[in-house]
Amino acid sequence: MKKAKNERCPLSAECEKRCSFTGRELDCDYYRNNARPGYELYDQEERRRGERRQAEDALLDTVEDETLPERTIEVITEDILDAQRRGGEAILTIGRCLIEAKEMLPHGEWLPWLNEKVSYSERTARRFMQMYRQLSNRPALADLGASKALALLALPEKDRDEFLAENNVLDMTTRQLERAIRERDEARKAAERAKADAAVAEAARAKMEADMKVVNATLESARAEKERADQEAARLEQELTELKSQPVEVAVETVADPEAIAQARAEAVAEMQAKLDKAKEAKAKAEEKRKAVEAALEQTQAQLKDAEQARKNAVLSSDEDMAAFKVLFQQVQEQANKMRGILLKLRGRPDQTAAQGAEKAMKALAEAIGRCAG
Repeated sequence: MKKAKNERCPLSAECEKRCSFTGRELDCDYYRNNARPGYELYDQEERRRGERRQAEDALLDTVEDETLPERTIEVITEDILDAQRRGGEAILTIGRCLIEAKEMLPHGEWLPWLNEKVSYSERTARRFMQMYRQLSNRPALADLGASKALALLALPEKDRDEFLAENNVLDMTTRQLERAIRERDEARKAAERAKADAAVAEAARAKMEADMKVVNATLESARAEKERADQEAARLEQELTELKSQPVEVAVETVADPEAIAQARAEAVAEMQAKLDKAKEAKAKAEEKRKAVEAALEQTQAQLKDAEQARKNAVLSSDEDMAAFKVLFQQVQEQANKMRGILLKLRGRPDQTAAQGAEKAMKALAEAIGRCAG
């Protein structure tokens, strides 16, 4: 008679039994003992996890029920070893039992018991206990397994729920999870640096604006000073011209000395010329000062423009999403450069098959990125 098969069971091809466990594969000893990654049924694994959680809850109730016999260190040790064999969701059991054992063991026996009985270093045990304290209120995290749960401990407790909500951690490998956490941390640090840069840029811009007000006031003062110097020089030039044009008048009725009159006139002209020279010098200095202040104003305006652009760039970079995008973009750019280097090597081979395949893959990747940007 033909052997009855379970069409939905991934182990049916290797199983030698006549199957009568369709829909309840976990009751089959062969499935229970041989199911492995890639050969699992989701509903049955959910059932398996539920049964284990119920067993752990019952165990916890037993520990907390003071009316039942007290657990011994031997029982706790066996619970840990059993959890080690099961792995997966049993990581919280390990953490809970380690906490229980540490409280029970006398001073000085904790480390020897760790090493001899359960083969844990103090650091590993501490992380399992931390995992239980921080993750025990989230049963779904137990499904991640020890390596993923330990990786999640790198996140601050206040950020963990947000990270889990934004990332499908169950479908990630441990390496992908660690990379996602690392990229998140890098983006956060970049955003924090950008916020600090934005604050510095804002302070610089505010100082530039204050400097602009001072320079503008100085420029107005310099222009007014130059205008006064121009007016004074023009007045003195006019007076000197009039003085030079006056005739030397000698009154015939008087006995005035003509030479004395000429000498007085010459002294008056010389004095006026000295005043005019001084006024021209003041005018030149005022003009030089005006030009210097105008140059300073132009420089300050350029610096203010640069400071404002720096502030805008810093504010843009302080956006965590933009910071994360920048980190990812740089990583993709680095990978693209590495791929290009490999492609150049492949093009140097006599057989161009590999090079053509790599070129096609890179073009497809570029098109996919283009579609994302479209």
